[in-house]
Amino acid sequence: MLNPFDAEAQFEGIGKLYPVLRIIDEEGEIIDDTLYPDISDDELVELMKRMIWGRIYDTRVTNLNRQGVLGNYAPSGGQEASQLASQFALEPEDYLLPTYRDIPPLVMHGLPLHKAFLWYKGHVEGNLFPEGLNAMPPQVIIGAQIVQAAGLGLSFKLRKENRVVLTYIGDGGSSQGDFYEGLNMAGSFDAKAIFIVQNNGFGISTPREVQTRAATLVQKAAAAGVFGIQVDGMDPLAVLSAVKFARKYATEGRGPVLIETLTYRYGPHTMSDDPTRYRDDEELTAWEKKDQLIRMRKFLQKKGLWDDRIESQTEEQVRLEIKEALEKVRKTPGQTVDDFIDNMYSVKPGFYKRQQEGYAGRKHS
Repeated sequence: MLNPFDAEAQFEGIGKLYPVLRIIDEEGEIIDDTLYPDISDDELVELMKRMIWGRIYDTRVTNLNRQGVLGNYAPSGGQEASQLASQFALEPEDYLLPTYRDIPPLVMHGLPLHKAFLWYKGHVEGNLFPEGLNAMPPQVIIGAQIVQAAGLGLSFKLRKENRVVLTYIGDGGSSQGDFYEGLNMAGSFDAKAIFIVQNNGFGISTPREVQTRAATLVQKAAAAGVFGIQVDGMDPLAVLSAVKFARKYATEGRGPVLIETLTYRYGPHTMSDDPTRYRDDEELTAWEKKDQLIRMRKFLQKKGLWDDRIESQTEEQVRLEIKEALEKVRKTPGQTVDDFIDNMYSVKPGFYKRQQEGYAGRKHS
């Protein structure tokens, strides 16, 4: 019988509740086929193409930011499996609530690429979504999307709709008050929601082990009565399997699911951040050896589904797509100062009307 005063045994027991889900290793070998996801060969190839898209996208947008073409950017390189394999498990009717770092899965869910680029530029067009896109604009307020997801997931339950809402948060964001409040509400009302905590090691510059004493982040689900899964976030098949299970679990009315993906961001938190000040090259190199593109490439090559020709064609197509999207951005009319007032108010206060008259037609620099 467990001694109720044995703190060490309690902490150790909690840590053992959540084994890390892994399906393929760094050499592309299957290490656990019992949880292998239901996925066809064509879908495997498509998932690989999407992750290559994500890596090229990250590199290109980073360069565009440095050139001053796009605004501040939160790099996502290293998190392709966590982001894109999770979205790959969704259906079009499912809702996606991204953070400012989760633009890649938002694009894969249906946001035109040029609108993603306009969002980085702070253009209102970046927030005007196409008809039928079940998503909200990227959330910049840390944790706010967790509360929104709880409410949206509850609405799906009350309406008896066979769909879920999926949202993301970082390891640092899991210490935010909104995270606990939203998770608690979702658990209390069996919301049809999936919460993905992308544990990339740092909340800006704060290491994960400093910003919370919890042995894992997934264990925070238990306090809210929510089912939790910890997964190797560099293993695309493991992420896909976890989210497919979570979607089935939630749509069956069994409640929400929290998934912690153990991943890594290769770049800075944002482009105004210098990661060399708080982490070393050895750590980065160790994570690069676990890279999702390397292991997925090896896995597909062994199945005869991938070669250098397919990879080159994919890379060429992605670069063309980005080029065409940038051309659309260049052709989008710039915003004027008085546009900002029009976009903010449907009924303008008198003092804003006077300001607008003074700024009429003036370009925003």
